Amino acid sequence: MKRLLLSALLAAMPFTAYAADPVREPYGIGLEGFAYPYPVQMLPVVNDGEQLKMAYMDIKSEKPNGRTVVLLHGRNFPSSYWAPVIGALTQAGYRVVVPDQIGFGKSSKPTGELHFDTLARNTIALMDHLAIPQFDVVAHSLGGMLAVRLARAYPDHIDHLLLAAPIGLEDYRLYVPPTPTEKIIETEDKLTAEGYRKQLEVNYALKMQPDQVTPFIDARFNIKGAAEYPRWLRAFVSSSQMIYREPVAHEVPLITLPTLFVMGADDHNAPGKPLAPEALRSKMGQNAELAQAAAAKMPKARVEVLPDAGHLVFLDAAPKFNELMLAFLTAK
Repeated sequence: MKRLLLSALLAAMPFTAYAADPVREPYGIGLEGFAYPYPVQMLPVVNDGEQLKMAYMDIKSEKPNGRTVVLLHGRNFPSSYWAPVIGALTQAGYRVVVPDQIGFGKSSKPTGELHFDTLARNTIALMDHLAIPQFDVVAHSLGGMLAVRLARAYPDHIDHLLLAAPIGLEDYRLYVPPTPTEKIIETEDKLTAEGYRKQLEVNYALKMQPDQVTPFIDARFNIKGAAEYPRWLRAFVSSSQMIYREPVAHEVPLITLPTLFVMGADDHNAPGKPLAPEALRSKMGQNAELAQAAAAKMPKARVEVLPDAGHLVFLDAAPKFNELMLAFLTAK
């Protein structure tokens, strides 16, 4: 079953095997040329006076149960990586709405800075546009930080909150010194495809085969040939600064919604860890323990830690993740 779900993901994401420095057919910075598993629509939004477009997939079940799940993606992945989860949810009767947040995937790349509150407002604007006032949220990684803001600002819209390997369960400012945006841009621009692959393998404790990771590499590096690549790069780095400057760790215990944390036992991802003083690095990224500590302070939260799973927990342990997800969403 696990391989079938991974195959579904791969079928939705084109890739080409290549050496370390291939000649790449460039994508646009809106991932033009990169296929998504379902039709993509655009919602016009205005952020800080800038006219932008928010991409999203809206997938209806053939046997609808009248409920909707919103999937919130992480920083390093296009929302197409949710393909196996979308399949599990629609088979169970759910309508699934899958946005690319502004600054990511097929959505516009703004000239201004990114902020979680703005992304939360955009997400609510999308659901208002679709006339869906009530929904469940399943969020991964950076999407987990956004989900916390959604749950705090718009609790009446959300029934269940599932946080899959969220980041932001600790305040990274307590470990990592502030870094100028231009320095992060320079570092990210120098990163090679193979360097990025190793970064994913180490930081995310990936359990997937190398060729299964290739679509993620393509989504990041085939845009380097785009004319607007500097605009994409600045938006990407803005998301890094957003994670650092806008912590949510102190808000997580205040969430009163039914909440399930699904953590990979091998996930020790902590943004900015390489920049922290060496003596502090080992204290960062104890994510399963951080989730347990947060849940203990929340009235309706629990934690499931999946063995032999890393940061991409919903792909590493797909059958168990889907089982937990569907049971949680139907719980009263």
